[in-house]
Amino acid sequence: MKINELKPNQSRINLEADVVNVSEVKSFLRFGRAIRVANATIKDDTGETKLTLWNDEVDKVKPGNKVRITNGYAKEFQGELTVTAGKFGKIEVLGEGESVEGAESGEGESGEGAEETATEAGIETEATEEQEAEEPAKVEAEEQEVEEPVSQEESEE
Repeated sequence: MKINELKPNQSRINLEADVVNVSEVKSFLRFGRAIRVANATIKDDTGETKLTLWNDEVDKVKPGNKVRITNGYAKEFQGELTVTAGKFGKIEVLGEGESVEGAESGEGESGEGAEETATEAGIETEATEEQEAEEPAKVEAEEQEVEEPVSQEESEE
């Protein structure tokens, strides 16, 4: 599959692409667990798109890598198509890709990094339905930056 063939809400995506850049990593709490997320821009000979990286994927994907996404899916977020491996897919680093001009780490092209991805529908796949049933009150804190939480009792003092 090629990037220009991707469509929103498409699943079972298998493609290979070169990593152009990786945004700053953002961390937040989801159901009491620290979650890390970053956006990468990937390209092939037909175009480019965003790749959302979660947790351990953040550490292994670097600018200039060639990656294989297996069983991924695509979502549209704020008018932009984004691919992720999600819960059932896999991202493999195949080595160095073609000469990727301007490959750099840090800010994404828009300079907005991964703040957007924390609210993407893709994050919802990180928690199972059982977890959501057990801890529904924690959903409101899903975008909270990782820091020491303040209890209601402490804030009233």
